[in-house]
Amino acid sequence: MYSRPSRNFRKPTIVIRRHEPDYMVFELKNTDVSSANALRRVMIAEVPTIAIDLVEMENNTTVLNDEFIAHRLGLLPLVSTEATAWKRPFEWSNDADMIETAFSLDVTCNVDGVMDVTSNDLVPLNPEHRVFPVNYQNPDEKPIVICKIRRGQQLKLVARARKGIGKDHAKFIPVATAVFQYKPHIVLSHSAMAEMTEDEKKIFVNSDPSKTFKFNPVTRMIEVENEEAYMYDEECIIKARELGRPDLVSITQLQDHFIFRVEGTGVLQVADVVRQGIEILHKKCLDLEAGVQEALAISKGQPLPAAPGEAAMDMGGVGPGGGSMDMGGPGGMGMGGMDMGGPRGASSW
Repeated sequence: MYSRPSRNFRKPTIVIRRHEPDYMVFELKNTDVSSANALRRVMIAEVPTIAIDLVEMENNTTVLNDEFIAHRLGLLPLVSTEATAWKRPFEWSNDADMIETAFSLDVTCNVDGVMDVTSNDLVPLNPEHRVFPVNYQNPDEKPIVICKIRRGQQLKLVARARKGIGKDHAKFIPVATAVFQYKPHIVLSHSAMAEMTEDEKKIFVNSDPSKTFKFNPVTRMIEVENEEAYMYDEECIIKARELGRPDLVSITQLQDHFIFRVEGTGVLQVADVVRQGIEILHKKCLDLEAGVQEALAISKGQPLPAAPGEAAMDMGGVGPGGGSMDMGGPGGMGMGGMDMGGPRGASSW
């Protein structure tokens, strides 16, 4: 069982294993499951993106009613690199805050057969915002089908896209998958293994459907091939007991070591989702610290303390070679410098 000498010595770190524009695998170490789950939830529900939120329907003679069309338009992933500079609708206080972008769509089928209306048919009315559907006008990628029409049918509308977060609506979630698992810790007993026959060793290896173990024909020993493949089904543990070797293998979960797998939808690079998630979590910790200090000051009849300034964060680009991140801070949850070297639902209308 993992134990920590003192919470004050906890210094969470991140090690990046694999990085691609739309996929990342990294390890989060030296923290507990509450911190890991907080990061996962923030990446899903609080990293801002842009999605179609208002549809002004002018003419719709397709087989889908207006609500269905609006729903499908809301599902279109839009490139959201500008989302951090925008404000959500309830934050608008003047005309300068009312940042949104619009798309027009006007398609009529004048041929026999079926015509696809796709994301490539959307025409940006505010191209200066650089907000487009993912893979917009990319000849190497298939566009997203909005609906199908036949001769004489028309779809004409204006769609407005705004900033939001997953808490507002699922269409603003920037990731397709954001999950983590405990890192397994597997220990084989060499003394127990020495008393087993070669056939027994092979039976034990084959008992695990996830192929966590392998039999080395040279050393004639059982080896751990991929401990992270273990599914905690205990098949190998049961088989070891049946073979009369209950002490052959010990499998535990490291309580302070997690493996994250994050897959994006294309609206943001996954590295940006992780970075923004850490920044948001960092700000929450600062806000909590300020709130506690204010409550203590009030209870003691002291002047309220000044709001703490947000610590600067160095968020370098993530390189394929991986990197590490120092996430130390107040109470073990603050995020320090980070060195990362070298979808959606129904719209209102």
